[in-house]
Amino acid sequence: MPKNKTPTIDPATIEIAAATADRKARLDHLIKRLPNLPGVYKMLGKNGDIIYVGKAKSLKSRVNSYFAKTIDHPKTRALVQRIDNIETIITRSETEALLLEQNLIKLHRPPYNVLLRDDKSYLYVFISADKPYPRLAYGRGKGQHQKGRFFGPFPSAHAAKQTLLMMQKMFMVRQCTNTFFAQRQRPCLEYQIKRCKAPCVGLVSPEEYADDVNNTIRFLKGEGTDLQVKLVGKMEQAAEDMNFEQAALYRDQLSMLREVQAKQAVYTVKGEADIIAIASQAGITCVHVMNVRNGQVLGGNNYFPDVDSENDIADNLSEFVSSFYFQVSDDLPEELIISHELPDQTAMTEALTETFGKKVTIKTKVREQRNEWLTLAQMNANNALQTKLGDYLEVKSRFNSLNAVLKESLQGKSLDRIECFDISHTMGEATIASCVVADQGGLRKRDYRQYAIHGITGGDDYAAMKQVLNRRYSKQPLPDLLLIDGGKGQLNMAKDVLSELGILSQTLLVGVAKGEGRKAGLEVLHFIDREPLDLPADSKALHLIMHIRDEAHRFAITAHRKKRDKRRSSSVLEAIPGLGEKRRRELLNHFGGLQQLLGASQDEIGQVNGIGKVMANTIYKVLHG
Repeated sequence: MPKNKTPTIDPATIEIAAATADRKARLDHLIKRLPNLPGVYKMLGKNGDIIYVGKAKSLKSRVNSYFAKTIDHPKTRALVQRIDNIETIITRSETEALLLEQNLIKLHRPPYNVLLRDDKSYLYVFISADKPYPRLAYGRGKGQHQKGRFFGPFPSAHAAKQTLLMMQKMFMVRQCTNTFFAQRQRPCLEYQIKRCKAPCVGLVSPEEYADDVNNTIRFLKGEGTDLQVKLVGKMEQAAEDMNFEQAALYRDQLSMLREVQAKQAVYTVKGEADIIAIASQAGITCVHVMNVRNGQVLGGNNYFPDVDSENDIADNLSEFVSSFYFQVSDDLPEELIISHELPDQTAMTEALTETFGKKVTIKTKVREQRNEWLTLAQMNANNALQTKLGDYLEVKSRFNSLNAVLKESLQGKSLDRIECFDISHTMGEATIASCVVADQGGLRKRDYRQYAIHGITGGDDYAAMKQVLNRRYSKQPLPDLLLIDGGKGQLNMAKDVLSELGILSQTLLVGVAKGEGRKAGLEVLHFIDREPLDLPADSKALHLIMHIRDEAHRFAITAHRKKRDKRRSSSVLEAIPGLGEKRRRELLNHFGGLQQLLGASQDEIGQVNGIGKVMANTIYKVLHG
């Protein structure tokens, strides 16, 4: 009998399997780093070409759904098999994401997107020219409808329908077809539920109906200030009459009015510009360049220039701008909007104008629409920087560097898990302690913990640290490295706690103290049994410690502010000097409540009747610490 032979495996098959495994590992890691924020994602093929563009309310959840095992649609499976990389652009809302998605689809025409054959992807609301009772409706494009006044475009059918529904409740303008209107002999259901005044059977005069139509047009044109005042008056009157259900209806209408009137940073005005924002942290610098052409945001790219992080951030931005436009880009727009004023801004403007043969303006202080673009670019720069900081190759390199620095103190142990503590409070109020965890895979957010501190003298950070360490390590095992945000005092407090628990020898205890002038990069490491260590600013070991310490601070202060604001509730407005009862009521009426006010920007607060820039600044500072 012939002997069984070991089957040979084709080397090409092995290579394909290895490439597939590598691609899966890269994509899995990338998806884990995506934020739970609205935005647009671009699926890239092996050659870097865009094969699909999509929008999401949560980038992390939406992109992750493509890789679920339950996907059955053959087109989606084919798309997933071709994905080699994924790029994202953060927006401030799902509506902005939808508008940006449409811009990118029209620009790149990805093969896996459903491409429309005409230009009717946006919806318009229109008021017909029928006399004496015009009709209010919506549709795609302008050419397929009866004559009238058109308003838009609206980013989605949902947005258009919500707008129509709101106006129907507010102004009761008919939305039925002309055929239906002509055949009516008695009022329909819309009249019974108070969404129409039944002009079909003459229950409203042409003059009164014309007034409702004019109010509708004013609202669609953005002239909503008077309407808002009118609704506030009705809401307060309903509340005085104890008609709380009607008052709540007016409150909801106010909320919808503000939402519909809100400006969209992605699709608005005319103009072309490059918006450039820079962010720097822990030795890494990121620059986001966002392109706006014909008033539309067409996306952007992240760059990680090799610059000296010890230099002033404006100097690094200047170096990037000169390199980018003189060496990389062959397109110079009319405006450059940048996050930091350049030290050589006048010279840079003259050089760009001479090189490209066209006038260019460099701006840093911008308002309204351009300020929204700049805010969007800064958000993307910060997010890309955080993603880079979490990159597993960079984290692994930093862990290796920290291992080498602490080799003597670790006594042959391998450094894997790090935990860091920080305390946050406002003048002793609502004290919170945070614990963040990191290992060689990056920050382990599922292991983060927050501790509400009770029973101590307000502002006593030592007592707070003692309490949280006792609560943590009387039940949990110690990490390889325990970082305490503070100097010798906090370090000695932590030493006493671990000694009382009998576990001091099981970890390396290090205090991270801010250096001269509390400037980042000058931190000093304090130990129990050796002299303090002052690492150079470009040390990867120091960058890792700073990143973990900053994360502990962020996690603590976020929880503290949430707890503090919940405790203060509406009484926080009463503590603001110069803010009387009338203006407090104006604020709450305008935003619909304290929680909505907490989410408002300083500029939005300043737009409230009776609240100027100075008071808006005071209110914002009090609310956000």
